[in-house]
Amino acid sequence: MEIGRKNRFVEFIKKYGIFVAIGLVIFITALTFTLIATLNSGVPTGTTNLSFSLPMENATVIKDFSATELQNNETLNQWEAHKSVDLTSETGEVFAVLDGEVIGVDYDYLGGHTITISHANGFQSIYSSLAQQVDVAVGDLVVGGQKIGQASTSANGELEMAEHLHFTLKLNDKAVDPNSYLDLQAK
Repeated sequence: MEIGRKNRFVEFIKKYGIFVAIGLVIFITALTFTLIATLNSGVPTGTTNLSFSLPMENATVIKDFSATELQNNETLNQWEAHKSVDLTSETGEVFAVLDGEVIGVDYDYLGGHTITISHANGFQSIYSSLAQQVDVAVGDLVVGGQKIGQASTSANGELEMAEHLHFTLKLNDKAVDPNSYLDLQAK
């Protein structure tokens, strides 16, 4: 009986061995790519050469980024995703986080006075709840660390938070967690 089993195994390998070998190669390749993607998932490719500055000096995070966990907006009395970071500081001064071009200086009722800056590699930084008087205009080129405005209470959608900066970072038009690029939690 033992010889019959060996013969069946040998016949199976002769007949299907190439398929087993190809399957193993595909499995090992897929596993390798999955491990590489997992290890590199924190920062997208091509963004590591950028040097981000902080949008406020000695800032305190008063409401952190959350794309999936709902947070309470006390002003609007509703639960919502918060795809931005709210910051406050003693001086309230707001700075560009990267070199770039100012592509928007706007106002809307909920967000308040807002500056939008376009940066390299598909990044945009958006600074809301600013004072009406800003230090830049559309078309201006700014450098990281340059003062662009002052935090205020102009964001009617977050009045309960008092004077603060509502900071959003986008990569290829999608909001991303600023904590992945800026050392906000040390503040």
